[in-house]
Amino acid sequence: MLHELPLVIFTIAAQMSAGSFIVLGLINLLGIGVKQETMEKVTNPALYAIGPLMVLGFVASATHLGHPLNALNAVRHFPTSPLSLEVVLGSAFLGAGALFAVLQWFKVGSFRLRQAVAVVAAALGVALVWAISQVYSLSTVPAWATYHTPMRFFLTAFLLGGLAVGAALVIAAGIRARRSAEVDPAATTVVTRSVRGIAFGGILALGAKFMGLPAYIGYLGAHPSPAAAESLHRLTDTYGLFSAAQTFLVFAGIALLGYLLYRMSGKEGAGARLLSSIAVLAFLLVLAGEVIGRMLFYASMVRVGM
Repeated sequence: MLHELPLVIFTIAAQMSAGSFIVLGLINLLGIGVKQETMEKVTNPALYAIGPLMVLGFVASATHLGHPLNALNAVRHFPTSPLSLEVVLGSAFLGAGALFAVLQWFKVGSFRLRQAVAVVAAALGVALVWAISQVYSLSTVPAWATYHTPMRFFLTAFLLGGLAVGAALVIAAGIRARRSAEVDPAATTVVTRSVRGIAFGGILALGAKFMGLPAYIGYLGAHPSPAAAESLHRLTDTYGLFSAAQTFLVFAGIALLGYLLYRMSGKEGAGARLLSSIAVLAFLLVLAGEVIGRMLFYASMVRVGM
């Protein structure tokens, strides 16, 4: 499975970047009554991590192509080719996200202008995740030619993106607390409410992912193609240990997020001492599960015929 590692890194990094941008946008939208200065203090540190993550994904993708210049050949059939669409949308998302970060950092233009650029970047992120899923929705690969492929990719985007933002928020809040003797109650409230919402959304996403597995296994088992049977054999037998590890990590992620919600179920700021460690650990566990799951996704590729 390791020979597809560059694509594993690219797809996960791209989807996590898109999901992070969208989650940050939702935090800003739902916190419309919060002072702009407070909101930027809370969310900007997470924003600046998205660009490097996306660059990492594209570097990994370029290594898979053999030579970075080969990426130019991938755009020759835009927009009819899903691969061309993926490259173009990925570049556009990276550019729009970088532009927004620069405008935000240097406070260039009006607030409405920056928000408009953010909306465009978020829309490009959604389109990018869809384009990536279409690259793999091949009719010649029964294990991929199903609604489960785009659903899996979008769940990864929102799940990892949300948990990455949650971890970034609490880490940045901890750094601010160590650097300043004064605590900003408004910023603390934004962080607490945001992490609480991310935890609840993460539980729902992990639950949907776990409940979707039996349906996917049933689809492969009922498919008449020998290729589907071989894919099922790989997932349950050849790489059964990896499948079990992924399931364990999903359950561990749900348990941690549930505990986080329990600790935060009281007044604002409850369980603040555990916020950082639990949020980061939950993110790392789910990230490990997603990496294993994406490797299994590529391992399930068995074509119909030759």
